Amino acid sequence: MDYDTQNHGKFLILYHLIFVCKYRKKLLTLYGDEAKGIFESIATHSDFSFETMEVDQDHIHSLVKSGPRISPLAIVRRLKQESTVQLWLRHERELSRHFWKERTFWSDGYFCCAIGNASEEAIRHYIESQG
Repeated sequence: MDYDTQNHGKFLILYHLIFVCKYRKKLLTLYGDEAKGIFESIATHSDFSFETMEVDQDHIHSLVKSGPRISPLAIVRRLKQESTVQLWLRHERELSRHFWKERTFWSDGYFCCAIGNASEEAIRHYIESQG
């Protein structure tokens, strides 16, 4: 994977993100491809992109490439909020059968792991060998 360059910096910031449907409902069997499309659409007008994304029955895995000016939390909030609104606009009748108290789709939490193209051991060795 190539490094990005902006101003005086060079970077490669990758996040492994996992979102889970509220109450672990298996809604992505019905709306998974649509959710992926919505995520891709959101990314086209944002400061991040998807390297890869896959859907399971009740959760979605993605590898997100980002710049240093946007936090993982900002990415997560944008994806979850905008996708929930769009899914409810398109499928209000069906979703209201699952979530009768509130307009929700994703669970409150998420998983995020920052990754790079070097292992922890390689970076540790490089740092320890300096000076």
